Amino acid sequence: MKSTAKNGVRAIAIYEAVKGIIGLLAGFGLLTLLNRDLADFAEDLVAILHLNSEGRLAHRIVETIAKLNSSNIKIFFGFALVYAAKQFIEAYGLWRLRAWAEWLAIFSGVIYIPVEIYELIHKPTFTRAGILIVNIAVVAYLYSFRKEQKHEHEIHESQTQPTLPAITFE
Repeated sequence: MKSTAKNGVRAIAIYEAVKGIIGLLAGFGLLTLLNRDLADFAEDLVAILHLNSEGRLAHRIVETIAKLNSSNIKIFFGFALVYAAKQFIEAYGLWRLRAWAEWLAIFSGVIYIPVEIYELIHKPTFTRAGILIVNIAVVAYLYSFRKEQKHEHEIHESQTQPTLPAITFE
């Protein structure tokens, strides 16, 4: 196995671990909203982001945050923890070059592609295009790596199979 191929998979492992960290931070960030006046928080957030308080984005932020309640926040926190755990498990497996993790990462990436394409078609931005390109590149790289690993394994197996002596019946 080429070390550059290993390094590529390990770079993807780091990328997945970073996504796990972001998931954890988002989850714990949500917990800070418990027992707070969410309307005040939303207005403060709009001010911190220097958004026009009369603008459409500011109104959307305020409306979305106003719909939150403690039950929703706890549910979203749970989802964030599950997501982060999945990312960390995937990152660990990729770092250790485990086939199961490579397949998990391929599957995880593939299921987002249709959604990312839909989003890009309906709301095109450079960010959405970049996310789609990175996702396709990661999936293609891991799939190619997995195929190469399978081929190397088959070659190794064929070379290490003992040859049995021919049995003749007389």
